Amino acid sequence: MKVRTGSPAMQKRPPLAVVGSQVSQDEELFGRVFDKWVMRRFAAHLAPYRLRIAASVAAVLLFTLTQLAIPLIVRQVIDGALADGAGDTEVLNLFVGIFVAVVTVNYLANHFMETIVGRTAQNLLFDLRRAMYAHLQVVSLSFMDRTEVGRLMSRLQGDVYALQEFLESSIFAIGDLVLLIGIVVVLLSLDPTLGALTLSVVPLLFLVRIVWLPRARKAFMAAREASSAVNGALAEGVQGVRAIQELRREDVNFTLFAEKASQNLRAHLRASKFTNMMIPIVDTLNGSAMAVVIVVGGSMVLGEALDIGVMVAFLFYVQRFFDPIRSLTMQYSIMQRAMAAGQRIFEVMDVEIDVKDKPGAEDPAEIDGSIEFRNVAFGYEPGNPVLRDISFRVEPGETLALVGPTGSGKTSITALAHRFYDIWEGQVLVGGRDVRDMTQASLGRHISLVLQEPFLFSGTIAENIRYAKIEATHEDVVAAAKAVGAHDFIMRLPDGYETELEQRGSNLSLGQRQLISFARALVADSRILILDEATANVDSYTELEIQRALARLLEGRTAVVIAHRLATIRGADRILVLQQGRIVERGNHDELMRAGGLYARLYRMNYASFDDMPEAEVAPSKAEASLPT
Repeated sequence: MKVRTGSPAMQKRPPLAVVGSQVSQDEELFGRVFDKWVMRRFAAHLAPYRLRIAASVAAVLLFTLTQLAIPLIVRQVIDGALADGAGDTEVLNLFVGIFVAVVTVNYLANHFMETIVGRTAQNLLFDLRRAMYAHLQVVSLSFMDRTEVGRLMSRLQGDVYALQEFLESSIFAIGDLVLLIGIVVVLLSLDPTLGALTLSVVPLLFLVRIVWLPRARKAFMAAREASSAVNGALAEGVQGVRAIQELRREDVNFTLFAEKASQNLRAHLRASKFTNMMIPIVDTLNGSAMAVVIVVGGSMVLGEALDIGVMVAFLFYVQRFFDPIRSLTMQYSIMQRAMAAGQRIFEVMDVEIDVKDKPGAEDPAEIDGSIEFRNVAFGYEPGNPVLRDISFRVEPGETLALVGPTGSGKTSITALAHRFYDIWEGQVLVGGRDVRDMTQASLGRHISLVLQEPFLFSGTIAENIRYAKIEATHEDVVAAAKAVGAHDFIMRLPDGYETELEQRGSNLSLGQRQLISFARALVADSRILILDEATANVDSYTELEIQRALARLLEGRTAVVIAHRLATIRGADRILVLQQGRIVERGNHDELMRAGGLYARLYRMNYASFDDMPEAEVAPSKAEASLPT
């Protein structure tokens, strides 16, 4: 993965653990306690909300101060208004009014704090997801080729939530820290001796935390890994149920799954043990502190060395004292998770875009439709070329067919014409212009691509057909569907063109999805049409219908057709035969048959596809190997 080096923040970033151009495979739950680089990047995304955050912090501090004030008011009521049992109604009413005012301010500050922090966190979540999605929409395909989609989805979802949680908890942690310090200061101010005795249990709590935390984290990580293993086994078992039943593996797979589920159960029970262990310890220490106040403070009250109101205030403060400690301990883990999540998120957002428009790139409104490769060399990995010295020209309106064994470079040629990747050597020209001198938007507008595996999106059939040209009319959609033979089956659906497609069009057959992808390409009305194994998944009758439709619709358009079925490309104007990244034969069907080379051997042996041909037959003969390309 290439990382931008333009910004100062990026220049100071420690090296990332990456493999090639793939994002880091390290999906650790916990990172550093504090990562300056992550915090700087995080702060940059928070900059638009700095006023909200400042208001939230002010509300948190106000809420904390009211919490500190309430026990002091109670103390004044007991020692002032109710002293010696006499009671002073005016003073009592005054303190009741103050108490009501403080409680009201406490409620309003709490409500304001929760509302603003929640909205800011949701906005941050939205911003981060939008930024990641926007970047992934334009990132180079070389990155996507090497990156697991599941990892990216994890970063878009779980990791972003970790930063949202960190923002919320950090603002509240400010209040917890102030509350903790405030309670300590107030206790020692009210009575230093009783305060010191009450706080003597705190070192025990921190000692317990120091011993408990590493073991608990290890148990939580083991539980997380066990859950991942169970979820993976479950997904595999559900997705592969057809193969499982076919191979009669039900009992074996159930035993394997039961073993993983048992490991998951043991891991979670161990993690629960650590969780359940800490709660009673904290409660015991809390009770011990209360006992100190009651026993020691009560003795001091009886000896008239301490006012009863002070002792009551002590009880209130001790009751609240352990809550911020518990929250701040949790904040430690939240921060570690956020640092790890932030590194993964910003790592994706900093992936360099390898293929991008150069300054002043052309955006022609029209092109003549020609395609030309000049001595092109290309590969997906350094030192491992897929194409070697490829040169050919497709004239405007001509249909060129590419054939050859799997891995010979056919799809790579079409990808380079669309500039999904940049070549190593040579030139690729579309409409007489080097593709590196044109905007990617213009290439997308002038070239339509239909793949072997059609990808349909959620929405109606009509929306999918006009996907590349949203201004297309309903008449345009219907005309394209009729041209590729899709209109009849669409009209048989319950809602016709307004039928809602399920995920990836799963409520249609593969052949029907392919026909819709053809209609989508035709509505785009591009000057160049690329068909990459586009008829491989349709039946012979549907393929014949498509060929008839394309014969009419390709008039005036340039077409590049990749097909393993020889019947699909026999009528092409020219055919290029590729092998091991080189063009070994070129010509139309009749010329190639007369040449008696690889194409002719394949055709005469009546194989339906190059993939069906034995390796020995596909391998070039000594004479062919010596021919110039």
